[in-house]
Amino acid sequence: MKDQRPASFALAMADEGQRVRVVGLRAGRGLDRRLTDLGLNIGSELCVLQRQGGGLVVLRDQARIALGGGMATKIIVAPA
Repeated sequence: MKDQRPASFALAMADEGQRVRVVGLRAGRGLDRRLTDLGLNIGSELCVLQRQGGGLVVLRDQARIALGGGMATKIIVAPA
């Protein structure tokens, strides 16, 4: 049976070790700017390195970025 995960989903739902591509940001102006400054732009590829409670650590190029659960739910991704 195939995985029933939708084509796009919140980063918070990604599995550890999964590679994803950012397809949207559901954030206000301030958080949108902060995520963009971190390099989490639409089209960016990420790898989920570690899940810590509600938060995650993701790898973007050579940078490790720690995100809280609230931020991770606002980043919409699709499998890479």
